Amino acid sequence: MYEIKVIDEFSGAHNLKGYKGKCEALHGHNWKIEAVLYSGGVNKKGMVMDFKDFKEKLKKVLAPLDHKYLNDLTFFRRENPTSENIARYIHGKLAPAVGKKLRVSVWETDASCASFES
Repeated sequence: MYEIKVIDEFSGAHNLKGYKGKCEALHGHNWKIEAVLYSGGVNKKGMVMDFKDFKEKLKKVLAPLDHKYLNDLTFFRRENPTSENIARYIHGKLAPAVGKKLRVSVWETDASCASFES
């Protein structure tokens, strides 16, 4: 099994609904996003996907999140904007564009991340 990974980031604000603690208040993060694409084979060029193309697809998905208050976005009006749900959101937008098994990890800090894979 092959895997390739690209990393990007976005900055945004959120507050967690129904949470008792600091994260209940409005605050922001510089989230680091890792996207890993899996494949049982490579194309004629010997690649799972060109890194440039993969990074562009991820950047396109992240653009609507960058410098936004996530709670205002339609998806996060229904879902709490936790790192887990942000990973699921990004995965849901990126998966159709790449068409392969995918894992998205959202790093809230250097020591804490959540991932969604399918």
